[in-house]
Amino acid sequence: MNKNKIIIIFSWTVVLSWLVLIFYLSTQPAVESDGLSKKVTKVIIETIDRVVELDNGKSGMDLVEKFNHIVRKYAHFTSYLVLGLLMMNGFRRSRVKGFRGFIFSFVFCILYAISDEVHQLFVPGRGVQVTDVLIDSIGAFVGIGIYGVVEKIV
Repeated sequence: MNKNKIIIIFSWTVVLSWLVLIFYLSTQPAVESDGLSKKVTKVIIETIDRVVELDNGKSGMDLVEKFNHIVRKYAHFTSYLVLGLLMMNGFRRSRVKGFRGFIFSFVFCILYAISDEVHQLFVPGRGVQVTDVLIDSIGAFVGIGIYGVVEKIV
């Protein structure tokens, strides 16, 4: 097998792995998912507190409760930003370039975001959030855009 085919297979394997990770995180019941995001939020707040000292009269748990929703939305954005980057790379390596690569990547990311929300209908405590699809789509668009800009520069 030549080097180019290995790179193509590796690129799509990484895409598939990322899709599986997104799917896995969506299979978590609401209580488990919320617990995980609160742990991440707590680490973020503790890290910021070391640098800025967030002494505003609120307990650490109050801040976790306040910012957890934002962290969850940023997680959606970031996970689909990465998916957009990976999809563009997969299509680029497969010689689907330019506008076609952009459209294929973006449409796939939107369809996957929709399917991910529908999948959550079957997970205890979870449901469809149209805003999550919008946030996912914007993240994918930004990731695809970053890939396109970097590709033009390099």
